[in-house]
Parts: sequence; structure tokens; C-alpha cells
Amino acid sequence: MVRISRPGRPTARSRSLGRRWSAATATLGALAALSAGLTPQAAAADWQSKQWYLDAMRAEEMWKTSTGEGVKVAVIDSGVNPATPSLKGQVLTDEIPAPQNYGATEDYDSHGTSMAEIIAGTGAGGGLKGLAPDAEIIPIRIGLSTLKDKAEAAKAPSVLEAIRAAADSDAKIISMSFGWGTPTWQEDEAVAYAHSKGKLLFAGVGNDAMGKGFEAETIGYPAAYPYVVGVAAADESGTVGDFSEAGQYVDVAAPGLEVPSWCDASFRSYCMQEGTSAATAVASASAALIWSAHPDWTANQVMSALIDTAGRDWPKDVPSKYLGYGLLRPRLVLDDADYKPAAPDADPLHRENAKGKAPSPSPSPSEEKKDGADPAHAPGGEDATSAADTADDGNGLLWPVAGGAAAVLVIGGVAVVLLRKRRTG
Repeated sequence: MVRISRPGRPTARSRSLGRRWSAATATLGALAALSAGLTPQAAAADWQSKQWYLDAMRAEEMWKTSTGEGVKVAVIDSGVNPATPSLKGQVLTDEIPAPQNYGATEDYDSHGTSMAEIIAGTGAGGGLKGLAPDAEIIPIRIGLSTLKDKAEAAKAPSVLEAIRAAADSDAKIISMSFGWGTPTWQEDEAVAYAHSKGKLLFAGVGNDAMGKGFEAETIGYPAAYPYVVGVAAADESGTVGDFSEAGQYVDVAAPGLEVPSWCDASFRSYCMQEGTSAATAVASASAALIWSAHPDWTANQVMSALIDTAGRDWPKDVPSKYLGYGLLRPRLVLDDADYKPAAPDADPLHRENAKGKAPSPSPSPSEEKKDGADPAHAPGGEDATSAADTADDGNGLLWPVAGGAAAVLVIGGVAVVLLRKRRTG
């Protein structure tokens, strides 16, 4: 994760949901360098073939109905480079007024550009294909820790300024692939302001589950703020990543392992990434697809539809602390011409969004029901780490299983299987 650096401003002890490189990074990086002589078409085919989630989510089928056209997504990150082949014509540079637009199109890290391509890349010239390739990106640059120039970092808008600027823009969706550990009331109010303006906000839940202990159940901000959808990272099998943080503010899961991303700010080659950053971008793009197909829907209706059709093998009213309401499957909404949306003002996350009401703590073993199965501790429920036990009914619940070393982890006395990715070093 990348920490937010804000010289001259109170430290939020913040982290971004930045890169955790897979073991394939070194090899694939070398292959990218060796393929410099390939034509753009060959390079595009190579890297797009590694975007496994496009096939798993049946993107080609969805694009027959919706490509995200007409939807603007604000990407609050390290900036977005509008000159990459995949983002030419996709980035709106005049939506945010000064001074909040400072450096928005100068990506000092490549992280923001990667997120923008995952959302809305055209795939041109060897670039990544976005899940919502006709959506448009509104970039807002904040000072992540990778911005070493203190003078530049001081000019970047704060997180709350960035959120308010996005709220005042024409963006329908605000995508935030960063996080930190300490909330502030000012940022809380900025998020509430964005919600009041009809925006749908997504943020990654964090990448430090192993460091905190898999049962820590503490995720970072802004994902834990009311009105922010917390996104966990899952792999090809629908299993939560071993780094993806857990807790009662995890709302949904999206692909976040083995995802191509720019290696660095030279923008010369891609590497393989894993993290809740990419999952947040995929979730934002999923919402863009639905909103494009149903432009009259509210943010509540779009989110309700995503939750309603999410893949899970546990009760809908008992979200998993690892995968939330399940794996995002926007295709099921797009394919159903008769889909009935929820009421426009019905908040699908009302339990966690209720002001002044803390989420109910997980019951201790002594508090669990003894005369029957507690739904939260039945197979699945809040302890579910994978949707892989459910038979695929043809609706794409399961993503194709890919290679990996299976490891058994004991969580709260319950053995669960996690797909541990091989790593170097």
C-alpha cells in the first residue's frame, strides 16, 4: 500500500492500496522488455489475454448491451496520464477547477493511470482494455507517499478536497484505490456530501490482512466511512486474496489478483499486480456499465442491483466479512431486460450507513445459538472466504479456476482454503 503524504497538513497515517507484485512480475517484466519489437497489435493481444477477469465476467457479452458510455468516473489517485494509447480520448481534463486540478494529468507513480485503464481503457496500441471502455475518466491527483517532491505534494489537494471536488463534478462514480488507518470528521463529511449529490463511492478495503492477522477485522478509510462501498480482492476461483483485509465494512468483492498494471511512471511496460486497488477499479467499472444501461437509476439502485446479483453461497442478509455480499456480476443485470430495480431511495447498505450506529459485533462462541445453526456461522455466512462451493448455474458465479498453491488456514477454529500465490523473495 502507498501512504498518502501531505506535507504541511495533519498526517492521516494513510495508506494506498498500491502494488503487491506477484511472483510472475520479474518474468513477465522481462517478457515485456523482450517484446519491444512486437507490433502494437501483438503486444495488445498479449497483455489483454492476461486480463482474465474480462473473460470470467463475460465482458464481450456485456458490451453488446453496455460499454459505460455516458458515465464519468472520478479517479482520485496519483494522477492519470491521458497520453497512454489506451487512454487517449478517455480522460477529461477540464472537469475539476483549480486548485484541485493541480497535476491531475501528471501521474508520478503510474498507479492512477493503471486504475483508469482498468476502468475505461480502449485497449488501443497495446494498452489494457477497460471493463467499461466507453466510460470517461475525471482525474484528481492526491499526494501519495510515492510523490517524493515535498513541494509538489504540498500543492496536491487533500483527500477531503478531492472528494468534494469529485462530488461537484459530473462524475457519477468516485473510485478511490487508496486508504489509511485513522478517520477524520472532515473526510466523513466530505463523503456524506458526495453521497448527498448522488455519487456512488468505491474504495479498497486494504492489503494488510497478513500483517494485521487474517482475523483482525479492521479495514482502512475511506472504505470504512458510511456511504463508501468497501471492495475486497478475489482471485480466479472466487477466493479472497490472503492480503485482502476483512471486517464488517467489506461490501463486495471483485477481481484483484494477477491483474496487469503499469510497472512504473515511465509507462514502458506492464507488470502483474495484486491488491484491492485493482478490485476497486473493476467494481467502479461494473457500476458504470449498469448506470450506462440505466441512466435514470439512482446510486442506490445501481448498488442494490450489484448486491442483488452478486455471486455467493451464503444468505444475502449475512454478508461475509471477507467477501461482503459476494462477487460482482453486472452481466446478470444487463442481461435481464425485465430486471426490477429497488426503490430509488432505498439504501442497500443502510445497516452500516446509519449515522451513530456502530455495526453489530461478531458474536463470541459463548453467545452463539445452541439450539440451531447461527446463520452467521453456518456454511458461508460472515466467515465465507470463497464462493467456490456453489455449483455454477451458468450465470457466471464462479470465475475459472487458475493455478496456484492451495493452503489451509484455520480461522476461528474453522478450516478454510485460500489460494496462496507464489511470490519471489
